[in-house]
Amino acid sequence: MAHDDDDADQPHRWYGTNLVGVPAPLLASSAFNAHPVPLAIAGTREAQAGLFALLERSHSLNEARDMFSHYLSIAFGLRKPEAHELTALGAAERRRWRSSWRKLLQGWGMDANGQAGAVLKGWVESRFGLVPTFHKAPLARFPSPAWVAYLQEKAASRYNNNNIHQQLDLLYAFCQWALGRFPYGAEGAASPQHLRLWRGSNQCEEQTVAGSLQGRHCTIRLNNIVSFSLSAEDASCFGDWVFEVQVPLCKVLLFPELLPGQVLHGEQEVLALGGDYDVVARYA
Repeated sequence: MAHDDDDADQPHRWYGTNLVGVPAPLLASSAFNAHPVPLAIAGTREAQAGLFALLERSHSLNEARDMFSHYLSIAFGLRKPEAHELTALGAAERRRWRSSWRKLLQGWGMDANGQAGAVLKGWVESRFGLVPTFHKAPLARFPSPAWVAYLQEKAASRYNNNNIHQQLDLLYAFCQWALGRFPYGAEGAASPQHLRLWRGSNQCEEQTVAGSLQGRHCTIRLNNIVSFSLSAEDASCFGDWVFEVQVPLCKVLLFPELLPGQVLHGEQEVLALGGDYDVVARYA
């Protein structure tokens, strides 16, 4: 009993609910991934009703993503000031444009375990209640040096300012709107609510929570936000084992062609929420 009480204070027990109305333990489960329901961050679309009314007038994803990018640029001051404008701005306003959803995602693409990765994992904690399992090192029991380092990085000001959580809220809402309006990647999916994706890994034994790799079918525990590939071949570049995964659309934050310009370094990358996934495993 003492062990159970102690375990209750550990990170994976921290959250019971969140801003999407589904308890975090359920949201992280393989049962939810098999039978997902739509998710929405409370108040996001209501607070930006004008943006989504504008998006409804679009006739293509290209048109919609340009609208979205332009809207966020104005709403959050993301355009780099011209030289003649700088004199009229305070020090904070001169730097404001540097903290944007695009810079954050580009930082994630360069190093998912850097400051940008910590901020993104922190946003998932805040909105979905999913606690990260890894940041430079396993995030197991608290407190630990790994947890302290993660908490420091997710609070660092380089990426974590200019209402970055609200920017990400809108990005998630836009992604969910786009997936509903312009169907994407249905081939091989278990249902219209899923994407068939792949993930390469070398840290397989520590991720496996049920079943076995040798049996090909197992359940793995992924970090609270992770990158997936659109093909097994692409995924094999990231590890000796490749997992075929059915990812719920409601857990997707970013997919190729969603946003204008290069956002992530991997062009065939899907960014989605983690948790426990039933997978088909094969040795690459």
